Amino acid sequence: MSSAQSMFRFLIQSVGLGLVVAAIVVLMMPLISPQQNTLNPESGPLSFNYAVDRAAPAVVNIYSLGEIEGSYYQPQTSRVWRLGSGVIMDSRGYILTAQHVVDNVDQILVALQDGRQYGAQLIGSDYYTDLAVLKIEADNLPVIPTADKPQPRVGDIVLAIGNPYNIGQTITQGIISATGGRVGVSRSSYSDLIQMDAVINQGASGGALVNTAGELIGINNARFNNAFGDGIEGIYFAVPYSNAREIMQTLIAEGKVVRGWIGISVDPNSSDQLAQQGIQVTAVDPGSPAAVAGMRQGDIITRIGGKPVRSASEGMREVVNAKPGSALDITIYRNGEPQQLTVTTAEPPGG
Repeated sequence: MSSAQSMFRFLIQSVGLGLVVAAIVVLMMPLISPQQNTLNPESGPLSFNYAVDRAAPAVVNIYSLGEIEGSYYQPQTSRVWRLGSGVIMDSRGYILTAQHVVDNVDQILVALQDGRQYGAQLIGSDYYTDLAVLKIEADNLPVIPTADKPQPRVGDIVLAIGNPYNIGQTITQGIISATGGRVGVSRSSYSDLIQMDAVINQGASGGALVNTAGELIGINNARFNNAFGDGIEGIYFAVPYSNAREIMQTLIAEGKVVRGWIGISVDPNSSDQLAQQGIQVTAVDPGSPAAVAGMRQGDIITRIGGKPVRSASEGMREVVNAKPGSALDITIYRNGEPQQLTVTTAEPPGG
């Protein structure tokens, strides 16, 4: 090949390569343009309307008629309507709500968002998780979307749906602040709670906590109260849907939740303070199964039923999931030495 031909081929290749590079730059310009973060008016503003449209019709208002105790100045009891919210879980008319919304009431009224109203039957309730199941007889019910395996994560955006102060259905938005055991922050020592900053005001308890797809991830519970009983803004809780689903299924099948009990109190923060992984016993009820088995205040529980215990909620969950009459092998450390105890669970006092 002559030098002229070689030069011509080199020029052709160079020009071709230049055209290819130019084409790539032109195609990439929209991606690397400084205006790429500019909001496209045609796409509209950021909105959670899709999630609300999916979930909100299945969130109901609950009105329950009950009594409040009299005071020194007015000793007679008074009959008043309580306010709460609930979530339609299936087309058969089962509704999940908070137990404190329907505790010790004579009449329950459920109002749907389409204007229909029904009297409701209390199927069962569970004090320790603050959950209750109602049932209404109705057709064409909106049902809350759910995920098979909901996995709420810290930082996820969530929407709380309820009827605060009976002003009408309201949506509040926030993020999940924490997940996992929150022993001592509510009446429940047996289940994990979702902590979020989406506002839950009076009347919104029992409503739905949903993700940005409109899927149920929790049943709204309460605001955190300090030692003086004052509500703290920005700290609210919900029972995770995975736990609420199990309680609901049990209440529908059996009408109540039967738990194991051994009669101890534990330090919810002890696992962070101890040299070895475990939870510290702070009190043992006299005559309880734990006392009969020889457990003492100050013992450190490291295993229950052969499973390691890493947190107070985890340990208590192993106890309550054991039916009354079950023998639980519990490993404790006392004065730095491991010991093995066998504790026979009982039903909690008063059922």
